[in-house]
Amino acid sequence: MSRRSHIPPAPLPQQSGIDPVRMRLPPDPEGRWTVLGDYLTERYAGTRGAESMARLLAAGRVLGPGGRVLRPQDPYEPGGWLWFHRDMPPEPPVPFPIPVVHRDEHLLVVDKPHFLATTPRGSHVTQTALARLREELDLPALSPAHRLDRMTAGLVMFSIRPEDRGAYQLLFQERKVRKRYEALAVHDPAVDLPRLVRSNIEKVRGVMAVIEHPGAEPNAESLVELIGTRGALGRYRLTPHTGRTHQLRVHMSGLGLPILGDPVYPVVAEAADPADYRRPLQLLARSLEFTDPVTGVEHRLESGRTLQAWDDRAGWEAGPAPLPER
Repeated sequence: MSRRSHIPPAPLPQQSGIDPVRMRLPPDPEGRWTVLGDYLTERYAGTRGAESMARLLAAGRVLGPGGRVLRPQDPYEPGGWLWFHRDMPPEPPVPFPIPVVHRDEHLLVVDKPHFLATTPRGSHVTQTALARLREELDLPALSPAHRLDRMTAGLVMFSIRPEDRGAYQLLFQERKVRKRYEALAVHDPAVDLPRLVRSNIEKVRGVMAVIEHPGAEPNAESLVELIGTRGALGRYRLTPHTGRTHQLRVHMSGLGLPILGDPVYPVVAEAADPADYRRPLQLLARSLEFTDPVTGVEHRLESGRTLQAWDDRAGWEAGPAPLPER
């Protein structure tokens, strides 16, 4: 029997597409915590969650199995479960729809807009593709098969049923999905293309830009091809053979062709107004090709989006303008 089968059902529903936090109380062989409040006070001491947890307990918003309201003075029970919803501060709405490209009883593929995170992280919680799709499509069990950067638009795949989740995630882990991206950057005839770019990339927690280690064994590989030009602008097809964080953005920047609108590469820019959507990163997850591991169907799916600067070079050269997302 799997470990997951021992977890009691959550006594709280989702809120705005977000599952409640689930916590299991750790063993206490030394008897440090007599009551529940002692443990939670120690766990959250010195963090921003300390006051919030105190409020949740006082308001009866921390629940045990079966929906029993837990209080600070309740006995500490090692191995016990509890659930609660964190207080979620307001988030600026990302005012773009999420078109559905494919949906069946097992699989959902959408055309994510720029500026919308795939899954909750940091300050982006309810304004994420996962939370919004769960609410908008009434699919509470929806889960991502992979992730796309918040700044990148294009195709993202989700599994609809929990029992299918592992099969779809394994497609990406085993590199059985053929992914192609499109990007806009300056056109430099001196850069010899097509080119297979290989490097060693490391993502350090808490650091925005990834680190490249020259001379180290490559762990990231991308094929870069020039597929069109308009004046000084180049249109590039990018085929990642691996899936490292920011891989395509780093490799393009390393070629001297940083993607238009990139706030991180080659230089980290000052934090922009989170509600300023005028100059999106000109990177698009254009297509996905794969054999469905559940149904056996061959899929070739394509984004319906265009990159803004391709049709509005003058607007980009002149500076930010309030242009709509396509």
